[in-house]
Amino acid sequence: MALYTISDLSKVWVYADLFEYELPWIKTGQSAKMTLSYAPGKKFDGKVQYIYPYLDEKTRTIKVRLAFDNPNRDLKPGMYTNVVIQSAPVINAIAVPSEAVMFSGERNLVFVALGKGRFAPRDVTIGVESGDNYYQIIEGIDAGEEVVTSAQFLLDSESKLQESIAKMLSVRKGYQAGDTD
Repeated sequence: MALYTISDLSKVWVYADLFEYELPWIKTGQSAKMTLSYAPGKKFDGKVQYIYPYLDEKTRTIKVRLAFDNPNRDLKPGMYTNVVIQSAPVINAIAVPSEAVMFSGERNLVFVALGKGRFAPRDVTIGVESGDNYYQIIEGIDAGEEVVTSAQFLLDSESKLQESIAKMLSVRKGYQAGDTD
């Protein structure tokens, strides 16, 4: 029977739960800063040590293990902390507000303003999602193009209606061309 458990708390592991959209930003070896609610202004420096290979289906989070030096034994097992993981920004990325993207299941659409009240749907390839509700666009639109951020469903419905009418008219014309009466 174990009488004592001896722990070396000179270095501690901190487990953080990250949302799945944050995963593309995280890599092992990245720097992390940690603060404690009971010690305002005091910061601890650490690193991302391990990213667990599974997703918690209930919370939609991924567990990450961080390692922090604890020379003064300020960090105790079971404490809650606030952690900021330093990630490299994507340079010169095209980004649109999350409200601009329509997810149809098969494709991702963004409506681009063409001017004079006209709009065009564009298939886009989505990259990472930022924490402030923007999506990186890998391909499908160019920098500087204006996108629609509200009423896309109306535009989508209108474009589908116009497509259906065009198909009906082409079938009708084909029928009339072959009509011998």
